[in-house]
Amino acid sequence: MSEVDESDGSIALYRPRVAALLNVSLDHKSMEELRSLFGDFLARAKVAAINFDDIEARALAPRAGQVLSFGIDSPEADLGIAPGSLIEGPASLAATVEDRRDGSAHALALKVPGRHNLANALAAIAACNAVGVPVAEGVAALASFAGLARRFDIVGTSPSGITVIDDFGHNPDKVAATLRTLKGQPGRVIAFFQPHGYGPLRQMGHELAATFARLLDPNDLTILCDPVYFGGTVDRSEGSERIVGLIREGGGSSEYVPSREDCAARIAEIARPGDRIAVMGARDDTLTVFAKDLLARLS
Repeated sequence: MSEVDESDGSIALYRPRVAALLNVSLDHKSMEELRSLFGDFLARAKVAAINFDDIEARALAPRAGQVLSFGIDSPEADLGIAPGSLIEGPASLAATVEDRRDGSAHALALKVPGRHNLANALAAIAACNAVGVPVAEGVAALASFAGLARRFDIVGTSPSGITVIDDFGHNPDKVAATLRTLKGQPGRVIAFFQPHGYGPLRQMGHELAATFARLLDPNDLTILCDPVYFGGTVDRSEGSERIVGLIREGGGSSEYVPSREDCAARIAEIARPGDRIAVMGARDDTLTVFAKDLLARLS
């Protein structure tokens, strides 16, 4: 199994037996380009496992030959979740998976939180089933899955009860998934976000700002530093300060602190017991070091 990448167009080189599509959302390319790339990807597969909860993904189903659909909320999906069975914890999740093709039900327990991880689990179950693995075996295998680095990775909790989370969220959909998971539990959220470049920030800045403003409460806080910069001639005239302004216009609370180190000092100054601090961003492995150092400072 491989995760293919649309950012450099290499997805066009894959000829999969089974293609799994979770969502189609704004990131490295325009929506028109993404629809074409993902549609062609589905068309080249023998079987396509498609998330029917995502409008854009579902719209591409006609491009696929054979479809195995899944979804948390879609009653038409082949694989779904029994109504009322979803139980979300701060670091876990449980639900009953329904195979509507034969009427069977299977108890699923995950060691990772969030509806996005439930969608990921359904995608994995569907993809495995497409190559002959019974749904019951796929569900059972996921019980031992402990998550991936930088995917809602709980770094630790300070003695005073402040939790630091390291997360790869960098585009509107991924950030939204992380924020929804955080807001599913009590406590204030401090979202630290380091944009993964000036180009991506220009392309999806409005959508990112709207996501932070919509999903966080006024007592929560979003803090942005300058985008990560690897050199070159990229236009740096519009940066994080614009996004902070857009978040505030949308009714959210946000601060722009140019230096990442100064962001750490600011977070340590304002954090209080019960807070969850999410360190978000991509293309920069030192964000994990930043998260660990922040936890040490809070401890």
